[in-house]
Amino acid sequence: MARSHPQEVSAHLARFCEQCKQQKACRFLAAEKGAYPILLATWKLAAAGDQGLLLQALNALSALTDGQPDLLDTQGLQLLVATLARNADSANVTCSGIRCVRHACLKHEQNRQSLVKAGVLPLLTGAIARHSRCADVVREACWALRIMTFDDDIRVPFGRAHDHAKMIVQENGGLKVLIEAAKAFPDNPSILSDLCSTLSRLAVRNEFCQEVVDLGGLNVLVALLANCNDHQDLVKQVLSALRAIAGNDDVKDAIVRAGGTETIVSAMTRHLASPQVCEQSCAALCVLALRKPENSRVIVEGGGALAALQAMKAHPQEVGVQKQACMLIRNLVARSQTFSQPILDLGAEALISRARATHRDCEDVAKAALRDLGCHVELQELWTGQKGNLAP
Repeated sequence: MARSHPQEVSAHLARFCEQCKQQKACRFLAAEKGAYPILLATWKLAAAGDQGLLLQALNALSALTDGQPDLLDTQGLQLLVATLARNADSANVTCSGIRCVRHACLKHEQNRQSLVKAGVLPLLTGAIARHSRCADVVREACWALRIMTFDDDIRVPFGRAHDHAKMIVQENGGLKVLIEAAKAFPDNPSILSDLCSTLSRLAVRNEFCQEVVDLGGLNVLVALLANCNDHQDLVKQVLSALRAIAGNDDVKDAIVRAGGTETIVSAMTRHLASPQVCEQSCAALCVLALRKPENSRVIVEGGGALAALQAMKAHPQEVGVQKQACMLIRNLVARSQTFSQPILDLGAEALISRARATHRDCEDVAKAALRDLGCHVELQELWTGQKGNLAP
Protein backbone atom coordinates (compact mmCIF):
# COMPACT_ATOMS: atom_id res chain seq x y z
CA MET A 1 0.00 0.00 0.00
CA ALA A 2 2.90 2.37 0.77
CA ARG A 3 4.13 1.98 -2.80
CA SER A 4 0.76 2.24 -4.57
CA HIS A 5 -0.98 4.83 -2.35
CA PRO A 6 1.72 6.97 -0.69
CA GLN A 7 -0.60 9.92 -0.03
CA GLU A 8 -3.14 7.73 1.74
CA VAL A 9 -0.42 6.12 3.83
CA SER A 10 0.95 9.56 4.69
CA ALA A 11 -2.48 10.67 5.91
CA HIS A 12 -2.82 7.52 8.05
CA LEU A 13 0.62 8.11 9.56
CA ALA A 14 -0.24 11.72 10.39
CA ARG A 15 -3.46 10.66 12.16
CA PHE A 16 -1.63 7.87 13.99
CA CYS A 17 1.01 10.35 15.13
CA GLU A 18 -1.61 12.73 16.51
CA GLN A 19 -3.35 9.91 18.38
CA CYS A 20 -0.08 8.74 19.96
CA LYS A 21 0.76 12.26 21.12
CA GLN A 22 -2.48 12.55 23.08
CA GLN A 23 -1.54 10.30 26.00
CA LYS A 24 0.59 7.32 26.96
CA ALA A 25 -2.42 4.98 27.00
CA CYS A 26 -2.88 5.53 23.26
CA ARG A 27 0.76 4.71 22.60
CA PHE A 28 0.60 1.61 24.77
CA LEU A 29 -2.53 0.34 23.03
CA ALA A 30 -0.99 0.96 19.60
CA ALA A 31 2.11 -1.00 20.58
CA GLU A 32 -0.03 -3.81 21.97
CA LYS A 33 -1.92 -4.04 18.67
CA GLY A 34 1.30 -4.45 16.66
CA ALA A 35 1.92 -0.91 15.42
CA TYR A 36 5.72 -1.14 15.54
CA PRO A 37 6.22 -3.88 12.87
CA ILE A 38 3.86 -2.01 10.53
CA LEU A 39 5.74 1.26 11.05
CA LEU A 40 9.05 -0.53 10.54
CA ALA A 41 7.87 -1.97 7.22
CA THR A 42 6.62 1.46 6.07
CA TRP A 43 9.86 3.04 7.22
CA LYS A 44 11.93 0.56 5.16
CA LEU A 45 9.91 1.26 2.01
CA ALA A 46 10.08 5.02 2.51
CA ALA A 47 13.83 4.87 3.15
CA ALA A 48 14.29 3.66 -0.42
CA GLY A 49 13.58 7.12 -1.79
CA ASP A 50 10.35 8.82 -0.64
CA GLN A 51 11.66 11.44 1.78
CA GLY A 52 8.22 12.89 2.50
CA LEU A 53 6.87 9.50 3.55
CA LEU A 54 10.09 8.80 5.44
CA LEU A 55 9.58 11.94 7.52
CA GLN A 56 6.01 10.91 8.32
CA ALA A 57 7.17 7.41 9.31
CA LEU A 58 9.86 8.82 11.61
CA ASN A 59 7.39 11.24 13.19
CA ALA A 60 4.99 8.37 13.85
CA LEU A 61 7.80 6.21 15.25
CA SER A 62 9.00 8.95 17.59
CA ALA A 63 5.45 9.43 18.86
CA LEU A 64 4.98 5.67 19.40
CA THR A 65 8.30 5.14 21.20
CA ASP A 66 7.87 8.08 23.59
CA GLY A 67 8.06 6.30 26.96
CA GLN A 68 8.32 2.88 25.25
CA PRO A 69 12.01 2.46 24.32
CA ASP A 70 11.77 -1.35 24.46
CA LEU A 71 9.80 -1.35 21.21
CA LEU A 72 12.87 -0.68 19.07
CA ASP A 73 14.63 -3.91 18.16
CA THR A 74 18.12 -4.39 16.70
CA GLN A 75 16.80 -3.99 13.16
CA GLY A 76 15.10 -0.73 14.04
CA LEU A 77 18.17 0.67 15.80
CA GLN A 78 20.41 -0.13 12.83
CA LEU A 79 17.91 1.34 10.39
CA LEU A 80 17.72 4.49 12.52
CA VAL A 81 21.48 5.05 12.30
CA ALA A 82 21.48 4.30 8.57
CA THR A 83 18.59 6.72 8.00
CA LEU A 84 20.39 9.52 9.84
CA ALA A 85 23.58 8.86 7.87
CA ARG A 86 21.84 8.83 4.48
CA ASN A 87 19.74 11.93 5.16
CA ALA A 88 22.31 14.08 6.96
CA ASP A 89 21.57 17.07 4.71
CA SER A 90 17.84 17.10 5.48
CA ALA A 91 17.14 19.14 8.61
CA ASN A 92 13.59 17.78 8.96
CA VAL A 93 14.54 14.10 8.66
CA THR A 94 17.56 14.63 10.91
CA CYS A 95 15.43 16.33 13.57
CA SER A 96 12.79 13.60 13.55
CA GLY A 97 15.39 10.82 13.47
CA ILE A 98 17.27 12.27 16.43
CA ARG A 99 13.99 12.52 18.32
CA CYS A 100 13.62 8.76 17.78
CA VAL A 101 17.15 8.29 19.14
CA ARG A 102 16.24 10.32 22.20
CA HIS A 103 13.10 8.31 22.91
CA ALA A 104 14.94 5.03 22.33
CA CYS A 105 17.73 5.89 24.77
CA LEU A 106 15.92 7.51 27.69
CA LYS A 107 16.03 5.03 30.60
CA HIS A 108 17.34 2.31 28.28
CA GLU A 109 21.06 1.56 28.68
CA GLN A 110 21.15 -1.29 26.16
CA ASN A 111 19.73 0.91 23.40
CA ARG A 112 22.26 3.60 24.27
CA GLN A 113 25.17 1.21 24.00
CA SER A 114 23.83 -0.38 20.81
CA LEU A 115 23.39 2.98 19.10
CA VAL A 116 26.83 4.18 20.19
CA LYS A 117 28.40 1.01 18.78
CA ALA A 118 26.44 1.55 15.56
CA GLY A 119 27.99 5.03 15.21
CA VAL A 120 25.28 7.43 16.36
CA LEU A 121 27.57 9.86 18.24
CA PRO A 122 29.30 11.38 15.18
CA LEU A 123 25.87 11.73 13.59
CA LEU A 124 24.62 13.73 16.59
CA THR A 125 27.61 16.08 16.78
CA GLY A 126 27.67 16.26 12.99
CA ALA A 127 24.01 17.31 12.94
CA ILE A 128 24.79 20.28 15.21
CA ALA A 129 27.75 21.31 13.04
CA ARG A 130 25.92 20.80 9.74
CA HIS A 131 22.64 22.44 10.82
CA SER A 132 24.16 24.94 13.25
CA ARG A 133 21.53 27.57 12.39
CA CYS A 134 18.53 25.25 12.66
CA ALA A 135 17.25 25.62 16.21
CA ASP A 136 15.11 22.45 16.19
CA VAL A 137 17.98 20.21 15.08
CA VAL A 138 20.41 21.72 17.59
CA ARG A 139 17.89 21.35 20.41
CA GLU A 140 17.12 17.70 19.61
CA ALA A 141 20.79 16.80 19.13
CA CYS A 142 21.76 18.44 22.44
CA TRP A 143 19.00 16.57 24.21
CA ALA A 144 20.11 13.27 22.68
CA LEU A 145 23.75 13.90 23.60
CA ARG A 146 22.78 14.58 27.20
CA ILE A 147 20.76 11.38 27.37
CA MET A 148 23.82 9.45 26.18
CA THR A 149 25.53 10.60 29.41
CA PHE A 150 22.66 9.52 31.70
CA ASP A 151 22.81 6.59 34.10
CA ASP A 152 19.05 6.26 34.52
CA ASP A 153 18.23 2.62 33.72
CA ILE A 154 17.47 0.77 36.96
CA ARG A 155 17.57 -2.57 35.11
CA VAL A 156 21.36 -2.53 34.77
CA PRO A 157 23.90 -2.46 37.64
CA PHE A 158 25.93 0.30 35.98
CA GLY A 159 25.99 2.16 32.69
CA ARG A 160 28.64 3.66 30.43
CA ALA A 161 27.67 7.30 30.89
CA HIS A 162 31.24 8.45 31.57
CA ASP A 163 32.61 6.50 28.61
CA HIS A 164 29.99 8.02 26.32
CA ALA A 165 30.87 11.54 27.51
CA LYS A 166 34.55 10.83 26.80
CA MET A 167 33.74 9.55 23.31
CA ILE A 168 31.62 12.60 22.51
CA VAL A 169 34.50 14.91 23.47
CA GLN A 170 37.61 12.98 22.43
CA GLU A 171 36.41 11.24 19.26
CA ASN A 172 33.78 13.67 18.01
CA GLY A 173 34.94 17.14 19.09
CA GLY A 174 31.78 17.65 21.12
CA LEU A 175 32.99 20.65 23.13
CA LYS A 176 34.08 22.60 20.07
CA VAL A 177 30.82 21.82 18.28
CA LEU A 178 28.74 23.10 21.21
CA ILE A 179 30.78 26.26 21.73
CA GLU A 180 30.70 27.13 18.03
CA ALA A 181 26.94 26.50 17.93
CA ALA A 182 26.43 28.89 20.86
CA LYS A 183 27.92 31.68 18.75
CA ALA A 184 25.24 31.09 16.09
CA PHE A 185 22.34 31.76 18.51
CA PRO A 186 23.19 35.00 20.36
CA ASP A 187 19.51 35.95 20.67
CA ASN A 188 17.96 32.55 21.43
CA PRO A 189 18.06 31.91 25.22
CA SER A 190 16.25 28.58 24.87
CA ILE A 191 18.87 27.07 22.54
CA LEU A 192 21.70 28.59 24.56
CA SER A 193 20.24 26.91 27.67
CA ASP A 194 20.31 23.54 25.90
CA LEU A 195 23.88 24.06 24.73
CA CYS A 196 25.10 25.07 28.21
CA SER A 197 23.27 22.16 29.81
CA THR A 198 24.94 19.75 27.38
CA LEU A 199 28.33 21.35 27.95
CA SER A 200 28.06 20.75 31.69
CA ARG A 201 27.26 17.05 31.07
CA LEU A 202 30.48 16.66 29.07
CA ALA A 203 32.91 18.39 31.47
CA VAL A 204 33.67 15.12 33.24
CA ARG A 205 37.48 15.17 33.17
CA ASN A 206 40.12 17.68 34.23
CA GLU A 207 41.42 18.14 30.69
CA PHE A 208 37.91 18.63 29.30
CA CYS A 209 37.36 21.54 31.69
CA GLN A 210 40.58 23.14 30.45
CA GLU A 211 39.57 22.48 26.85
CA VAL A 212 36.40 24.50 27.34
CA VAL A 213 38.56 27.48 28.35
CA ASP A 214 41.03 26.95 25.51
CA LEU A 215 38.19 26.87 22.96
CA GLY A 216 36.81 30.19 24.22
CA GLY A 217 33.92 28.60 26.08
CA LEU A 218 34.62 30.41 29.34
CA ASN A 219 34.36 33.81 27.66
CA VAL A 220 31.07 32.74 26.09
CA LEU A 221 29.67 31.60 29.46
CA VAL A 222 30.70 34.74 31.36
CA ALA A 223 29.33 36.95 28.58
CA LEU A 224 26.02 35.07 28.61
CA LEU A 225 25.72 35.44 32.37
CA ALA A 226 26.42 39.17 32.14
CA ASN A 227 24.30 39.97 29.08
CA CYS A 228 21.35 37.56 29.40
CA ASN A 229 20.64 38.11 33.08
CA ASP A 230 16.90 38.41 32.49
CA HIS A 231 16.48 34.81 31.30
CA GLN A 232 16.27 32.70 34.44
CA ASP A 233 16.61 29.25 32.87
CA LEU A 234 19.63 30.32 30.82
CA VAL A 235 21.23 31.81 33.93
CA LYS A 236 20.70 28.52 35.77
CA GLN A 237 22.30 26.48 32.98
CA VAL A 238 25.27 28.84 32.63
CA LEU A 239 25.87 28.59 36.38
CA SER A 240 25.71 24.80 36.14
CA ALA A 241 28.29 24.84 33.33
CA LEU A 242 30.61 27.15 35.28
CA ARG A 243 30.29 24.89 38.29
CA ALA A 244 31.18 21.86 36.15
CA ILE A 245 34.31 23.30 34.53
CA ALA A 246 35.48 24.78 37.85
CA GLY A 247 36.34 21.25 38.93
CA ASN A 248 39.75 22.03 37.38
CA ASP A 249 41.86 24.17 39.75
CA ASP A 250 43.43 26.16 36.91
CA VAL A 251 39.99 26.86 35.48
CA LYS A 252 38.87 28.15 38.89
CA ASP A 253 41.48 30.89 38.63
CA ALA A 254 40.58 31.59 35.00
CA ILE A 255 36.92 32.07 35.93
CA VAL A 256 37.85 34.52 38.68
CA ARG A 257 40.20 36.44 36.36
CA ALA A 258 37.43 36.65 33.75
CA GLY A 259 35.14 38.35 36.26
CA GLY A 260 33.07 35.24 36.86
CA THR A 261 32.57 35.79 40.60
CA GLU A 262 31.07 39.23 40.08
CA THR A 263 28.64 37.99 37.44
CA ILE A 264 27.64 34.99 39.59
CA VAL A 265 26.94 37.21 42.61
CA SER A 266 25.03 39.63 40.39
CA ALA A 267 22.92 36.78 38.98
CA MET A 268 22.11 35.46 42.45
CA THR A 269 21.14 38.91 43.69
CA ARG A 270 18.97 39.57 40.64
CA HIS A 271 17.20 36.20 40.87
CA LEU A 272 17.07 35.96 44.65
CA ALA A 273 13.47 34.75 44.45
CA SER A 274 14.52 31.66 42.46
CA PRO A 275 15.75 28.79 44.67
CA GLN A 276 17.26 27.04 41.64
CA VAL A 277 19.39 30.03 40.67
CA CYS A 278 20.41 30.60 44.30
CA GLU A 279 21.41 26.96 44.71
CA GLN A 280 23.44 26.89 41.49
CA SER A 281 25.08 30.24 42.31
CA CYS A 282 26.15 29.07 45.76
CA ALA A 283 27.35 25.77 44.29
CA ALA A 284 29.45 27.54 41.64
CA LEU A 285 31.00 29.92 44.19
CA CYS A 286 31.58 26.98 46.53
CA VAL A 287 33.68 25.18 43.91
CA LEU A 288 35.59 28.38 43.07
CA ALA A 289 36.49 28.85 46.75
CA LEU A 290 37.59 25.25 47.33
CA ARG A 291 41.32 25.18 48.23
CA LYS A 292 41.68 28.73 46.87
CA PRO A 293 42.15 31.42 49.59
CA GLU A 294 42.68 34.17 47.00
CA ASN A 295 39.44 33.26 45.26
CA SER A 296 37.70 33.29 48.65
CA ARG A 297 38.92 36.84 49.18
CA VAL A 298 37.52 37.94 45.82
CA ILE A 299 34.18 36.27 46.57
CA VAL A 300 33.84 37.80 50.05
CA GLU A 301 34.89 41.27 48.90
CA GLY A 302 32.51 40.99 45.95
CA GLY A 303 29.52 40.34 48.21
CA GLY A 304 29.33 36.58 47.68
CA ALA A 305 29.00 35.69 51.36
CA LEU A 306 26.28 38.31 51.87
CA ALA A 307 24.37 37.08 48.82
CA ALA A 308 24.56 33.48 50.06
CA LEU A 309 23.18 34.46 53.47
CA GLN A 310 20.40 36.45 51.80
CA ALA A 311 19.56 33.33 49.80
CA MET A 312 19.37 31.33 53.04
CA LYS A 313 16.96 33.91 54.47
CA ALA A 314 14.84 33.92 51.31
CA HIS A 315 14.53 30.11 51.04
CA PRO A 316 14.55 28.58 54.53
CA GLN A 317 12.66 25.46 53.38
CA GLU A 318 14.83 24.74 50.32
CA VAL A 319 17.35 22.14 51.45
CA GLY A 320 19.46 22.55 48.30
CA VAL A 321 19.93 26.28 48.88
CA GLN A 322 20.70 25.80 52.58
CA LYS A 323 23.19 23.00 51.94
CA GLN A 324 25.11 24.76 49.15
CA ALA A 325 25.21 28.03 51.12
CA CYS A 326 26.62 26.22 54.17
CA MET A 327 29.26 24.55 52.01
CA LEU A 328 30.16 27.90 50.46
CA ILE A 329 30.57 29.58 53.86
CA ARG A 330 32.71 26.67 55.03
CA ASN A 331 34.99 26.87 51.97
CA LEU A 332 35.33 30.65 52.28
CA VAL A 333 36.73 30.46 55.82
CA ALA A 334 38.43 27.04 55.84
CA ARG A 335 41.77 28.50 54.69
CA SER A 336 41.03 32.18 55.35
CA GLN A 337 40.14 32.58 59.02
CA THR A 338 40.25 36.37 58.71
CA PHE A 339 36.85 36.23 56.99
CA SER A 340 35.17 34.42 59.89
CA GLN A 341 34.25 37.46 61.96
CA PRO A 342 32.96 39.60 59.05
CA ILE A 343 30.75 36.69 57.96
CA LEU A 344 29.55 36.12 61.53
CA ASP A 345 28.71 39.82 61.75
CA LEU A 346 26.33 39.27 58.80
CA GLY A 347 24.31 36.81 60.92
CA ALA A 348 25.75 33.58 59.57
CA GLU A 349 25.65 31.59 62.82
CA ALA A 350 21.90 31.92 63.33
CA LEU A 351 21.10 31.09 59.71
CA ILE A 352 23.37 28.05 59.62
CA SER A 353 22.03 26.80 62.96
CA ARG A 354 18.48 27.16 61.65
CA ALA A 355 19.37 25.20 58.52
CA ARG A 356 20.89 22.47 60.69
CA ALA A 357 17.78 22.27 62.85
CA THR A 358 15.36 22.33 59.90
CA HIS A 359 17.03 19.95 57.45
CA ARG A 360 18.60 16.65 58.44
CA ASP A 361 20.61 16.63 55.19
CA CYS A 362 22.33 19.84 56.30
CA GLU A 363 23.63 18.40 59.57
CA ASP A 364 27.19 17.61 58.48
CA VAL A 365 27.80 20.64 56.25
CA ALA A 366 26.26 23.00 58.82
CA LYS A 367 28.49 21.59 61.57
CA ALA A 368 31.55 21.99 59.34
CA ALA A 369 30.63 25.60 58.56
CA LEU A 370 30.03 26.48 62.21
CA ARG A 371 33.25 24.74 63.28
CA ASP A 372 35.37 26.61 60.71
CA LEU A 373 33.68 29.90 61.62
CA GLY A 374 34.93 29.34 65.17
CA CYS A 375 31.48 28.74 66.67
CA HIS A 376 30.83 26.18 69.40
CA VAL A 377 29.74 22.87 67.92
CA GLU A 378 29.06 19.74 69.92
CA LEU A 379 30.63 16.90 67.97
CA GLN A 380 29.26 13.43 68.65
CA GLU A 381 31.27 10.23 68.45
CA LEU A 382 28.99 8.05 66.34
CA TRP A 383 30.96 4.83 66.78
CA THR A 384 33.22 3.63 69.58
CA GLY A 385 35.29 0.49 69.98
CA GLN A 386 34.34 -1.94 72.71
CA LYS A 387 36.58 -5.00 73.08
CA GLY A 388 37.41 -5.12 69.40
CA ASN A 389 33.87 -4.48 68.17
CA LEU A 390 32.10 -1.35 66.96
CA ALA A 391 29.24 -0.08 69.07
CA PRO A 392 26.96 2.93 68.51
